[in-house]
Amino acid sequence: MYGLMQEHALALPLVFHRVERYFGHKRVVTGRVGGETTATWADVCARTRRLAAVLDRLGVPGGARVGTFGWNSQRHVELYLAVPCTGRVLHTVNHRLFHEQIRYIVDDAADDVLFVDRSLLPAVWPPVASLKSPRHVVVMDDGADVPLPDDPRILDYETLLAEVTPFDGEFAIADENAAAALCYTSGTTGDPKGVLYSHRSMVLHTLLLLMVDTFGIRERDVVMPIVPMFHVNAWGLPYAAMMCGADLVLPGPAMRPAELISQLERHRVTFTAAVPTVWRSLEPLLAGHDLSGLRTIICGGGPVDDALSRSYQQAIGIPLTNAWGMTETSPVVTVARPATVHDGLDPDARRAVIGSPGPAAPLIELRLIGEDGSEVPWDGTTPGELQAAGPTIAARYVGEERPGPAFTDDGWLRTGDVATIDGHGYVRIVDRTKDLVKSGGEWISSVELEGAIMADPRVAEAAVIGVEHPRWGERPVAYVVPKPGADLTPDDVREHLIAHVARWWIPEQVLFIPEIPKTATGKFAKRQLRLQHRHDGPPAE
Repeated sequence: MYGLMQEHALALPLVFHRVERYFGHKRVVTGRVGGETTATWADVCARTRRLAAVLDRLGVPGGARVGTFGWNSQRHVELYLAVPCTGRVLHTVNHRLFHEQIRYIVDDAADDVLFVDRSLLPAVWPPVASLKSPRHVVVMDDGADVPLPDDPRILDYETLLAEVTPFDGEFAIADENAAAALCYTSGTTGDPKGVLYSHRSMVLHTLLLLMVDTFGIRERDVVMPIVPMFHVNAWGLPYAAMMCGADLVLPGPAMRPAELISQLERHRVTFTAAVPTVWRSLEPLLAGHDLSGLRTIICGGGPVDDALSRSYQQAIGIPLTNAWGMTETSPVVTVARPATVHDGLDPDARRAVIGSPGPAAPLIELRLIGEDGSEVPWDGTTPGELQAAGPTIAARYVGEERPGPAFTDDGWLRTGDVATIDGHGYVRIVDRTKDLVKSGGEWISSVELEGAIMADPRVAEAAVIGVEHPRWGERPVAYVVPKPGADLTPDDVREHLIAHVARWWIPEQVLFIPEIPKTATGKFAKRQLRLQHRHDGPPAE
C-alpha cells in the first residue's frame, strides 16, 4: 500500500521560487575590488531568470556541466540557481589548485561553459587556455584591472544578461535524483575525485541546515559564508539562506582579515563559517571591532583549537562551534551542541563540547569499524574508522562503474577518519587514518598532539607528522609556528606538553617554521611536510 500524498520532486526550483515569492525584499551584499554592492533577493532572482535564458542562448545542453571559478559573490549565487534549476549541472572549481589539477578536473567533468571572475583570470587562464571542452568562457567583471585574453571564446557576463529576454515561468525538475551539482575532492592522494550531488540530496541538506539542533539558520539571520563557494557549495550556506530568506553577506575577493572583520561588524552578521586558518587570522583584530551581532561561529575543515576558541569567547563572548563533514557528505555530517546531559558544565567544559564534532545531524547514520572489521562500541574511548550513510552521502565517485575502495560492500562511506563516539552519540575525531603515528606499537593522535601544542599561548600553529624511527617504528615530529615576538624554544614546547599528553607522546624533534603549508582549502598540508622532511631533511631546531 502507498501513501496518498502529492508527488512533488525535492529539487532546487523549490528553493528558487520560495526566495523569489517570499523574501524578495531581503538583501544580498557582495564585496568587490575597491567597493561593495547591495542587491535584493528580488534582484538576484530577476537576474537568475536572465541567466537561464543566457544558458539556452549559448546552447548549453541539459545535463551539461557548467564550470565556475568564482569568489563568494552575487553572480556566483545566480549561477547556483540558474544552472541546476534549468537542468544543467553546476561545477564549482577551486582556483587555488595546481594547474595540472585544474586541467584534470575541467577535462574530467567535460565542462561545456566556464564562468570566471575577472580577478581570477591570471590564476585560471594558463591551465584553461588549452582545454578543448569549454566552448565559451564567460567573464564576470568584479572590478579587477586584469586584461582579457585574446580568445574568441571570451564573453562578458553583463552583456549576455542585457541581450536576452528573461525566462518567464516556473522552473521544473521532474526527477529529484537528477544531478544538480558537482564538486571534486582535493586529490591529496591521487587525482581529484568527482562527487555528483542530486537535487534531492541538496534540498535535504538545505533543510538539515535550518534545523534548530544543527545550524538553526532562520529568516532573521545575516549569514556570511567565508568558506568559499567553490568548496562543497560553501557548506550549503547560500541555499540555506535562500530557503529561509536570510540576508546573505558575501566577501567576494575582499578576503584580507581586516576586510572580513569589517564586513562582519558593518553588516551585523549573526552566523558565519570558515576554516580554522581564517579564525586564527582574525584573532588579533577582535579587540578593535564590535561583533556583538554574532550568535554562531562555525569552525570546520579541521579540529577546533581550544586556545583559539577561548580567545574568541573572552573577546566577543562567542566560542567557536565545530562541525564536521567531507565533500562526499554534502558536506555537513555532525554539528556540535550542548545537550541536556551537559547541563551544569562550567564554561571551559561547555566550550570543549562544542569544540568537538558533536552528534550526527538528522538523516545521517554513523558507525565505527575496528581493525578486525567488526563494529566497535560507542563508549567514548574505543577508536574505529568512522563510516557514514544517508541520503546526503555519496554512493560512488564520478566515472566509477561500481563503488571503489572508499565505500564498503554494504554501501557505507569510509571517511578515512579515526574517531570515538560516546554513549550520547558525540563524535571525537582522533585522527586521519594516514596521519596516525604508530610508535612502539601504540597509536599517537597527531590531532590531539597539535591541539595540545596550540594550547600554548606562544604558539600560532602546529602540525605533527610521523617519521620513521629505527627503534620505535615511528615518532612524531612537530612543526611549530611561534606567534610574532614570542620567545619560544623546542624545550619550552616539550615542557608545556608534559601537563597535556602522555610523556611518550612528546616529540623529540620540535621544528620552527614561518608558516605551516596549507592545502587549496586551507587545511594543513601534511603530505608536503612529509615530503620536505623526507627529501630535504628537517630544519635545525
